[in-house]
Amino acid sequence: MTGALDGVRVIDLSRVLAGPYCTQMLADHGAEVVKVEPVAGDLTRTWGPARPDGVSSYYAGLNRNKQHLSADLSAPDGRALVLRLLEGADVLVENFKPGVMDRWGLDAASLLERFPRLVYCRITAFGTDGPMAGLPGYDAVIQAHAGIMHLNGEPHGGPVRVPMPITDLTAGLLALSGVLLALHERTASGRGQLVELTLADGAVSLLHPVAANYFMTGEPPRRLGSGHPNIAPCEVFDSPAGEVYVAAGSDRQFALLADFLGEPGLATDPRYRTNADRLANRHDLNADLAALVSGLDPDADIAREMIAKGVPASVVRPVEDVLDDPYLTEHGMVTEAGGVRMLGVPVRLARTPGAVRTPPRSQGADTRAVLAAAGVTAAQIEDLIDRGVVVTTDSSTPFQPDTGQSHEHRFEEN
Repeated sequence: MTGALDGVRVIDLSRVLAGPYCTQMLADHGAEVVKVEPVAGDLTRTWGPARPDGVSSYYAGLNRNKQHLSADLSAPDGRALVLRLLEGADVLVENFKPGVMDRWGLDAASLLERFPRLVYCRITAFGTDGPMAGLPGYDAVIQAHAGIMHLNGEPHGGPVRVPMPITDLTAGLLALSGVLLALHERTASGRGQLVELTLADGAVSLLHPVAANYFMTGEPPRRLGSGHPNIAPCEVFDSPAGEVYVAAGSDRQFALLADFLGEPGLATDPRYRTNADRLANRHDLNADLAALVSGLDPDADIAREMIAKGVPASVVRPVEDVLDDPYLTEHGMVTEAGGVRMLGVPVRLARTPGAVRTPPRSQGADTRAVLAAAGVTAAQIEDLIDRGVVVTTDSSTPFQPDTGQSHEHRFEEN
């Protein structure tokens, strides 16, 4: 069975998270993705526990279904290889700091002139103009910069980072959307184009509904812990059976919740009749509900019984319970390839479903095969290996910490 993107060829020059996440999703749905990794190895190969072949847990989560080529783009011959690979490519994805690709002659203007059908996707932290232009940034920095960290945490506590790298993941999803939009437009125009996005813009785009609230009222958003700025009740409560999250988003759902808790009069209490009333009296409401929830039957499946009554609720599940849930394996959201357990493909197409076909591989595992397919002779490949322009699995060396003298390909982060 073919994937929706069969026949689309992608050259992935990106590192760390946002770009690799985008290209992994393209690969999941059938695109042929060649990951061009620096000769020193992608930095994320050192992030977290790793297998003996240099595939770390972090790297494994972002680089399946790809062919792995390792080349030094700071060398003219390395850049020449990229140009050769682009001759048959549809998409290029990169997340270098602004200016790096220009210095290498691989900037969007130059490549789009040479390859007019190419979709060139550029991901940066802060973009190419404005007061933050060209500055590097990782997810946590962007969370702080975009106000996400300011909003996250308890009302009387300090700012807290969202545990998942949400701004990088968002940038990867936006990059995927941009690439697909440009590929679709190309069917009409016959021309590729530059797709540009920043981690900072993507992070700001997540500020709903707090941005909409601020624009309408002028009131600065504040930390609410696990609460919701526009809905009450929407909160974690301690029950005899553990923590449960309850979200009654309508007056009807609140009436059902009040009935479930044995206090139907709460729904007609003047403080709680409407969502606006409940928001205005959030503190009293949460205190009343906390007292009622704490008195529920400790042997009951409280969240399931609430849902059965029409009240949205869930037990607060530890991540290990989620990932070890047999349903996720049966459903395909936890899967395995080559002995590597990983998350599955979340978007399901009926006729052309995505799939996890190959596991993430060691550095340079496909260097010879990719170059040979591009018309590089065996003798030329050996010469490139001998001169350190490319790396194969058999010629790679363990990752070494930076000494400040490394090629810019490795450390020019977005």
